[in-house]
Amino acid sequence: MIRRLYDWTLGLAEHRYALVALAIVAFLESSVFPIPPDLLLIPMIIAAPRRAFVIAGICMVASVAGGLLGYWIGYSVFETVGRPVLEFYGKDAYFDEFATRYNEYGAWMVLIAGVTPFPYKVITILSGSTGLSLPVFIVASVIARGLRFFIVAALLWKFGAPIRDFIERRLGLMFILFVILLLGGFYVVKFL
Repeated sequence: MIRRLYDWTLGLAEHRYALVALAIVAFLESSVFPIPPDLLLIPMIIAAPRRAFVIAGICMVASVAGGLLGYWIGYSVFETVGRPVLEFYGKDAYFDEFATRYNEYGAWMVLIAGVTPFPYKVITILSGSTGLSLPVFIVASVIARGLRFFIVAALLWKFGAPIRDFIERRLGLMFILFVILLLGGFYVVKFL
């Protein structure tokens, strides 16, 4: 099933409405869809490198808008379903404590999930359920998704198809290493 969905998504890159398809996939991936928009983004940029940054911009805007849907899902489902279940089991205070800790570092969580292969939709929904500040969520999402999609666009614009394998196989790892180094640097500055 996932393979058919993957192949279908990849096939959209060749469609004449590919930009619309990219926007829809990027929107849905941020809240419910399991396939990342990179599968459309990469072949579209390789096919039209002059439009690389326009394609990345459309992907970013749609992804952040989809993140707002994920935020709303987390907020509405938690309040109507999650909280009553926690109250029934007497665990609502534990969630409130978790939400406070999460929201203390929520911007970092959104940034990390937005640039790494970690499913962004998990963080969008979690941010809504914990009540992370909406402006903080939006700014962190724009920065994270912008970094992710514009770095891919820049690499493909500069190096073309030969960089595709690196992006598909290793860029996620590179983003994870970057985040680890960034967080490690903040830790060193703060505690040493």
